[in-house]
Amino acid sequence: MELTIFWLILFILLVVIEIATMGLTTIWFATGALIATIASVFGANIVVQCILFLLISILMLFFTRPVAVKYFNKDRTKTNVESLIGEQAVVISDIDNLQGIGQALVRGQEWTARCEMEDGKIKTGSVVEIVAVQGVKLIVKEKTQD
Repeated sequence: MELTIFWLILFILLVVIEIATMGLTTIWFATGALIATIASVFGANIVVQCILFLLISILMLFFTRPVAVKYFNKDRTKTNVESLIGEQAVVISDIDNLQGIGQALVRGQEWTARCEMEDGKIKTGSVVEIVAVQGVKLIVKEKTQD
């Protein structure tokens, strides 16, 4: 009976944390705790309960998290650095990956810039598209003329 109460309290605690955070952080483990609670009610020993808790939690995390994240994050607004990807920038200092030089201006801010091609070079004044951000460097490609 004590184990049933333990699993039930753990289940409730994990659900409350999930509701409070709404970040898909504990729901997987709450499911495992629920299954362990049911196993305890039916008289399974502590080893079986723990194995069920771990197994169900891991399976739920592994199989359902990627699907849930895909659907919960589809309307997420990109912020800060993420929002730069796809934007245009102007090269204000020649970009030469071999020499490790180059700068671009985007949203009024100067950034260190590198070409996406390993041995790439882009001249000052060129309009580029930001394809990635690595640390404090923009990874850019020359904008094609439409």
